Amino acid sequence: MAPGRPALAAPRTALVVAAVLVVALSLRGPIVAVAPVLGRLTEDLGLDPAAAGLLTTIPVVCFAVAAPLASALIARTGPAAAVWWCLAGVTAGTVLRASGGTELVLAGTAVIGTAITVGNIVVPVIIRRSVPPSRAGTVTGAYTAALNVGSMLTSLGTEPLAQLLGWRAATTSWVVLAVLGALLWGAATLRRAPLPVDPPRERGAGDEPAAPAALHRPAWAPAVLTVGFGAQAFAYYGLTAWLPTLLADRLGQSPAAAGAASSVFQVLAVVGALGVPALLSRVAPDRVLALVGACWVAFPVGLLVAPQWWLLWAALGGAAQGGVFTIVFVLVVRLSGDDRQARRTSALVQGGGYALASLGPLVLGAVHDATGAWTTPLLVVVGALVVLVLGVGAVAVSSGRAARASAL
Repeated sequence: MAPGRPALAAPRTALVVAAVLVVALSLRGPIVAVAPVLGRLTEDLGLDPAAAGLLTTIPVVCFAVAAPLASALIARTGPAAAVWWCLAGVTAGTVLRASGGTELVLAGTAVIGTAITVGNIVVPVIIRRSVPPSRAGTVTGAYTAALNVGSMLTSLGTEPLAQLLGWRAATTSWVVLAVLGALLWGAATLRRAPLPVDPPRERGAGDEPAAPAALHRPAWAPAVLTVGFGAQAFAYYGLTAWLPTLLADRLGQSPAAAGAASSVFQVLAVVGALGVPALLSRVAPDRVLALVGACWVAFPVGLLVAPQWWLLWAALGGAAQGGVFTIVFVLVVRLSGDDRQARRTSALVQGGGYALASLGPLVLGAVHDATGAWTTPLLVVVGALVVLVLGVGAVAVSSGRAARASAL
């Protein structure tokens, strides 16, 4: 532990980390769960395509719109209680979504999105507070991987469950992950000293010293990191929405084959999320970002010049997007001197970033409709990824300089 950090016994630290990883399984899975049964759901409820699209759009909009409210809730209740609110909201929203007609489905989806927003913002605060700085990158990478594992579990398991139980029971069954997360979170936090809401503004002898990067954080760093993360999310959600259609149009692939490319893109994110922390322990963040950013850019460029090698490009892009997500939130932790700063930085980066992300599918679809081809939409993605590399790279370079200056 860093000198002055509030003491946490190693077993409790491990339990907090384990609980965070299990909680992360519920921070994307409930959103993804409707995709495999969307046909059944729309037929049962008589939804038109626009209404069906809201089931995946509403949560991303909530990530942006509800970020200030989530930050205020965390400030008022503390990080530990905020996790309970997150899990309770995910459970209630999942049950509500499967309980009735169109209105309840949409309302439940909004509850899920709002609850997950709380989890998105509070996890970096908990990692900063509970994990030694030397291990923060590894835990952040594992958290990112767990988000993707949750998505994979629900993607693979919902349709078989729906064949046996119907779509309502199949989508509701995933609350078991939230319950398991609650049990672990309770074991990690109940009847022990609570995780503090925020340490005092003026540090005393027993308070944790701010990280070097936090002490020298430029005023522009959070805003630039927000733009960089937004560019990443714009590209990710845009490609996620349109990749199967793009491959079907350009290569004549069947829907099943085109969907396989999208699966590769998602699955390989686990590799990037777990691999990047190992690189960060040996290589400066800006150099890691340059490598990962090059792999990310290779995805849309490869689809432009050699679409027949889609499997290679999807693998590179998938690993890269998982790695960039990890780098961004490692920087959020490093740039935060206390819980208050971590909460506000996390809310700013995710609120602004996901606002840009919600535009990705709409912009790429509109550009495709206007041009009748996929060349220009892919160039738009390349432009967004250049913004990502420049923005996050500038913050990473600044963070590295601050750390080196403090070591002199």
